[in-house]
Amino acid sequence: METEPLPVTTANGVATVVINRPARKNAITKAMWVELASHVNRLSSEPGVRVIVLRGAGQDFSAGADISEFDTLRGDADSARAYEATNSAAFAALRNCTIPVIAAIRGICFGGGLGLAAACDLRIATPDALFAVPAARLGLAYPQDAMGDIVWAAGPQMARYLTYTAGRINAQAALSAGFLLEIVEALHFDTRVGEIARTIAENAPLSVRASKAAIRSALSHDAGEIAFAQAAGDATFLSDDYAEGRAAFAGRRTPVFKGK
Repeated sequence: METEPLPVTTANGVATVVINRPARKNAITKAMWVELASHVNRLSSEPGVRVIVLRGAGQDFSAGADISEFDTLRGDADSARAYEATNSAAFAALRNCTIPVIAAIRGICFGGGLGLAAACDLRIATPDALFAVPAARLGLAYPQDAMGDIVWAAGPQMARYLTYTAGRINAQAALSAGFLLEIVEALHFDTRVGEIARTIAENAPLSVRASKAAIRSALSHDAGEIAFAQAAGDATFLSDDYAEGRAAFAGRRTPVFKGK
């Protein structure tokens, strides 16, 4: 029986998407790129979902795009552009997702896998995690939009090192570059990822969405994104959750937010 390549589970406001090809180190096929974008776009609009966790099955996050498909699906400039469009759609889905996305990284996080992680909001890894962008070893260019995610997430210096050398860095180097939020021992990794996800899910959804929009606009300096962030922030002051937050504070109780 064929396994589901991108299973999704949802519980208590947290949706988990798993890249599920452990025998191939979670290498991503073209069909999986398309499906991943579809999942993220759908989940971001579901009222009951407040945060997404993206992880790999088994011991690795993802080795990136499945190179075995390149001869047929990325063999010339036209097919390469078409293939790259599916990559970009997945990166964009994560980047533009209105709710936070956490990348839970074990083991290998290479190429397109690193691109996916870079497009997420928060990245947490185990000590054995390894990171690389091997495009220069394959003679191809990394997508411009995804490169922007890497520059934002790891800084321009580290982006240059990763792409120019195609070298690997360990979790500590990724943490030092700012790419990772935390390194957590494997024994406690799932617990820690779950704690962060649940904390986000329990907070006021409109406030979290407004913060994500504001951070994005602060980085992009785009007039449209600044206006969107301002509107999202203004909407929080008209929400039932704002009243609930004040009432809970005054009553010294835990607030229960409804996202409206």
